[in-house]
Amino acid sequence: MDILSNTVALSRMQFALTAIFHMLWPVLTTGMGIYLVIVEGMWLKTRNPDYYHHARFWSKLYVLNFGIGVASGIPMEFQFGTNWAPFSEAVGDFFGSILGFEASMAFMLEAGFLGIMLFGWGRVHPIVHYFATIMVAFGANLSTVWILVANSWLQTPAGGEMINGKFVVTDYFQAIMNPFALNSILHMFFATLETSLFVIGGISAWYILNKRNEAFFSKSLKIAIATAIAVAPLQIFIGHLSAEQVYHYQPTKLAAIEAKWETSPAGSSADWTLLALPNEKAQKNDWEIKVPNGLGYVLEFKQKLSEPVLGLKEWKPEDRPRMVGLIYYCFRIMSGIGFFFLGLMLFSIIQWSRGKLSAENISLQPWLMRAWVLAAPLGYIAVESGWIVRCVGRQPWVLYGQIRTADGVSNIPASNVLTSLCFFAVIYSFLFVCALYFGSRIIRQGPNLNLSVPGLDNQPAIETEPAEHIPDQRPVEAQQ
Repeated sequence: MDILSNTVALSRMQFALTAIFHMLWPVLTTGMGIYLVIVEGMWLKTRNPDYYHHARFWSKLYVLNFGIGVASGIPMEFQFGTNWAPFSEAVGDFFGSILGFEASMAFMLEAGFLGIMLFGWGRVHPIVHYFATIMVAFGANLSTVWILVANSWLQTPAGGEMINGKFVVTDYFQAIMNPFALNSILHMFFATLETSLFVIGGISAWYILNKRNEAFFSKSLKIAIATAIAVAPLQIFIGHLSAEQVYHYQPTKLAAIEAKWETSPAGSSADWTLLALPNEKAQKNDWEIKVPNGLGYVLEFKQKLSEPVLGLKEWKPEDRPRMVGLIYYCFRIMSGIGFFFLGLMLFSIIQWSRGKLSAENISLQPWLMRAWVLAAPLGYIAVESGWIVRCVGRQPWVLYGQIRTADGVSNIPASNVLTSLCFFAVIYSFLFVCALYFGSRIIRQGPNLNLSVPGLDNQPAIETEPAEHIPDQRPVEAQQ
C-alpha cells in the first residue's frame, strides 16, 4: 500500500491518533471542573451533605481523566519536534511560546491546586478548599484557551509575516487575538461543558434506572439540566458564528462542509444539501437530498446570499481539502448531536416543571433516563467530529495559506513513522482499556455517603489535642 510508504500521510495519521485519543480526557476535566465548583459552592451555601458527597464522588472521575490526559498529551507535544520539525522551525517563535504558556500558566496551575482539591478535605478550611477547586477549574479552562489560540492561529495566521521561510511576529496581541480565536475559545468552552453535563446526567440516569440512590443522583441530574438550559442554546449560536467565520476566511473548508462543487454567486438563492454522497473523482455528489433555497438561511438567515459561496471546482485539486465526505458528515454529526442535546434538555425541563423529576417520581421516567444514558457518549463524538472538520478541512495547509502540510513534515523514513504509529496505537489502546476499567469501577462502587463532612463556621479543619508530656528518660549527659 502506498500509504505505508508515505511519510506525510503516516505523520498525519500519527498526529490524528494522538490528538483524537488525548482529546477524550481534557474534554471532561475542563467541563467537570466547573461542575465541581457548582456543587461545592452549593454545599458551602446550603451545608447539605449531599452536595459534599457529590463533590467527593465526581472528583474521582476528574482525577482519572486528568491523569490519562497528561499521559496522552505529552507525546503529542513531542511530535512537533520529531515529525513536524520544519513546521516547528518556521513558526516556533510564536507557536512554541503559546504552547509554553499553556504548560506554565495553565497546566501547572491546575496540577498544583489539584493536590489540595483531592487531599485537602478535612485538612484545610472549606473556604480554602473551595478556592483550590476554583483554581483547578480555572487552570483547566485556561489550558483550553491557549490550545485554541494556537490552533486558531494555524487557521487564520495574523500578527506577522513569513520572512525567509520563518514567521516573524510583529504584533503578539494581534497574533493571539487572530480572527478565529474568540469564537473558537467560546465554542470549545461550551462544548466541553455541555459534554461534561450530559456525561454527569447520563451516569446519574444510569443510577436512577438501576434504583441506586435515586434521590441523591436526581440532584446531580437536575444540576446538569439546569446548567444545560443556558449552555445548549449558546453552543448552537456560537457554532453558527464559527461557521460564519469559515464562510469568510476559509471558503475551501466551507465548500467541503457543504459538499458544494459549483459556485453560487452573490444575490442568488442556493439549495442546501441535507445529505449527500460526495464523489471527489467525478467532482460531484452521486446523490443528495436538497432543501430548496436553504443555503442562504443556513449561512445568513436570509434567502439570497450577500456574498458568493465558492464551489470546490474553483480551486485545483491540490489546493483544496481531500476527504470531502469525511468533512461533510463529521460536520452534520456534530450539528445533529448539538440539536439532540437541545431537544433532550427542553423535554427534561418540561418533565421537571410537571413534577416528574422529583425524588419520588423520577424512577417512573425510564425512557427519559435511557435517553440521558444514550446522550452520555455523544458529546465526545461531537467534539471529535468538530476537530476533524476543523483540522482536515484546513488541508492542504498546516499554516493556512502560508505553509503546506507536505512542507512541514520532517524528512524521516516512513518505516520509522509507521513503527511509532503502531507503538502509540498499542499504548493508547491499553490506556483506553485501563480508563474504562477504573472508570466503570468508580461508577459501580458509587458514592461513599458515610464520609464525615468537614466543619464550617471557622471550625478547625482537624481536631487536635495537646500532646501528652512524657518526661525525658535519657541519661543526664545525653540531655545536655
